Amino acid sequence: MKKTVLEIDLNALEHNFNVISSKLKPSTKFMAIVKAGGYGSDSVEIAKKLESIGVDYFAVAFTNEGIDLRKAGIKTPILVLLPQVESIKNIIDYNLQASLYSFYFLENFIDYVNEKEVKKCFCHFKINTGLNRVGFSEYQINDAVEKIKNCKPIKLAGIYSHLAATDDLNETKFTNSQINLFKKISSKIKSQISYEPILHMSNTSGIFNYPECEFDMVRSGIGLYGYNNYLNKELVPVHSLKSVIAQIINCNKGESVGYNRSFFCENDMKVGVIPIGHADGISRLFSKNAHVFISGKKAEVLGNICMDVLMINLNGVNCDEGDEVVVFDSKNNAEDFAKSVGTISYEILTNLSARIERKIIR
Repeated sequence: MKKTVLEIDLNALEHNFNVISSKLKPSTKFMAIVKAGGYGSDSVEIAKKLESIGVDYFAVAFTNEGIDLRKAGIKTPILVLLPQVESIKNIIDYNLQASLYSFYFLENFIDYVNEKEVKKCFCHFKINTGLNRVGFSEYQINDAVEKIKNCKPIKLAGIYSHLAATDDLNETKFTNSQINLFKKISSKIKSQISYEPILHMSNTSGIFNYPECEFDMVRSGIGLYGYNNYLNKELVPVHSLKSVIAQIINCNKGESVGYNRSFFCENDMKVGVIPIGHADGISRLFSKNAHVFISGKKAEVLGNICMDVLMINLNGVNCDEGDEVVVFDSKNNAEDFAKSVGTISYEILTNLSARIERKIIR
């Protein structure tokens, strides 16, 4: 391997799916979150693998992500978490399931369904239980449900909400208040519509920390890709970002490295040039405190990260041009890399640009 590559390990993905599934009751359904290109990997390859091993549902953020899966042959139900009015036609045409989360979207959705005489469409009703990001608040529920009841083609496949702080055990009281509010509102909705939609609320951390929140289905995103605040030892990271030493430059004491001369060599130094930069998703924030690995040995980042390259300190590292560089992998993972600049693995993975070649490990 003589270039920058993001390896996607489908064996690790299956392992993580099995680990998470083992925490659930046999009857509980599993919704896999494959938005943002499968958290920066390859949403189609991820979905095909998960469909082959029995996942029950997929979720994406936006309609175009669901269309990509349908065009790739995915047959499993797909929930669109944040559909926009302009995408309603495509939601119906591609047999996607819309989240009903606001009166603006709901009313436009109903208008389209009635105008086009759609016979049946499955949707999920989103309740805002305290995250205050998306969904109907408690005082809006009656009016929203009444509108849905008056549009016969709309069938609620699910009722759901999203937890705000399941990874923070100091927020147990707040999380329990969300769960209790969801129970209250969902029971009320079910009594109004007289059938039983799937209830789902739990995310990855919720699956492990709040088993009472399992309901009929759980949703897992980051856990499938190998990350969870409390159980990294059980889960295996799916992503490995690797590059190569493109050039080694011998710099003398007192010389500077990179743009704006932000780093000066205190001694004679071997500087490695690595063909990956902020255009690939490695933020300039990593210009300080970050490091990569060569044959398991740390090599610190020097100077400002450039658009297409970054520079590293090779003093004390036995290496040659053409040798492999690991930015992160299953051993030195993206969460550790993220912590070096005060962010999270989600941001690192989803920022990885399309120009990085994806290599699927089967």
